[in-house]
Amino acid sequence: MMMSMNPFLWLILTVLQLYTYVIIAMVVMSWLVAFGIVNRSNPYVRQVGYFLERLTDPLLRPIRRFLPDFGGIDISPVILLLAIMFLQQLIPWALYSVF
Repeated sequence: MMMSMNPFLWLILTVLQLYTYVIIAMVVMSWLVAFGIVNRSNPYVRQVGYFLERLTDPLLRPIRRFLPDFGGIDISPVILLLAIMFLQQLIPWALYSVF
């Protein structure tokens, strides 16, 4: 008999996965702007960029404060993605090891 997942655990893991997609979208958007493929003066591009920055900056800003300067290369999204992946493994392990 298959054990069903705790709905709260499912919700937490789903939100973490969706946030992972938001971070990836923010990174791709920054690359598109940096390489001149999309123009920030376009109102739709500006709106999407603003939305992605508002969602990701609260967690990326503290990471950026502690990182040394890498000459224009921002690795804070990589560190945040690693932290999210760690949480995705830690939360179920901690929950199921208790019970």
